[in-house]
Amino acid sequence: MQQLIDQVFIAAFDNPELRLREDQARLDLPPGRLAFTTDSYVVNPLFFPGGDIGCIAVNGTVNDLAVGGAHPLYLSCGVIIEEGLPLDTLQRVAASMRSAADQAGVKLVTGDTKVVERGGADKLFINTSGVGVIPPGVDLGARRVEPGDRLLLSGCVGDHGAAILSARGELALEGDIRSDGAPLGGLMQALLKAAPDCHTARDITRGGLAAALNEIAAMARRRILIEESALPLREEVAAFCEILGLDPLHLANEGALVAFVPERQAQAALAAVRATPAGTRAAIIGRVEQGDARVEIRTGFGALRVVELPSGEQLPRIC
Repeated sequence: MQQLIDQVFIAAFDNPELRLREDQARLDLPPGRLAFTTDSYVVNPLFFPGGDIGCIAVNGTVNDLAVGGAHPLYLSCGVIIEEGLPLDTLQRVAASMRSAADQAGVKLVTGDTKVVERGGADKLFINTSGVGVIPPGVDLGARRVEPGDRLLLSGCVGDHGAAILSARGELALEGDIRSDGAPLGGLMQALLKAAPDCHTARDITRGGLAAALNEIAAMARRRILIEESALPLREEVAAFCEILGLDPLHLANEGALVAFVPERQAQAALAAVRATPAGTRAAIIGRVEQGDARVEIRTGFGALRVVELPSGEQLPRIC
């Protein structure tokens, strides 16, 4: 086990905090409120077009911090490895995690490794926890959402969920659909600079845009109306969903967020987000209105339909 840790994880994540090899990381934090989050990743397959379990384990946790207005700083990494996993697979994942951490500007500073018997897990599971600092004056939350707020979506819906399903090869469908996995820290800071009165933001993962909006509508007790014609959706993802009878609003992303911005700052926020690498397809997709807590979409025919929470797990093990 010590050899495994040295050869794979210490070699990949080496930094002054990790190099101490204590049972805890000892960290310097700037002034502000502490943000702390954790998530586990069990994606199947481990590698897919546009990413792998390693990069989404880093980006997913970084993004959970970023949408709260925090500057992500440090991550932990816990891995559960099935007996028989090739060492080069583990090294490839660790290298991907290091690359993603460097891109996001965070350090992996502590972790844990467990190996279970063959059949006790499916290849590799990863847990990452993250710590960041929310600067003074930043206060985001669904409770702040107000009628008139505009909804800013930073990227195309459904890319990650469609990429995973396509990569599993169970449906014999051809297409070049890639996951949108990316760190959103820089994008979120650009948004907050352009729209300092932004009320809340949420990254779109399991359950897709539909789940994120329904959660916010319930917490804010507001009606949310989105415009189908305004949704950024790749043609290949739209065709994929049409063939399979899937709703792209229910498919996950791993590099997109939705923000609720006062109308007076919406265009400035949109321009700032579009200037970032992960936000080139950003769009204003709807608004918040008075009314009962629900999410509705205006279709291309002008009709309104309710956007429900996903009723089941359409795609198990997508992240």
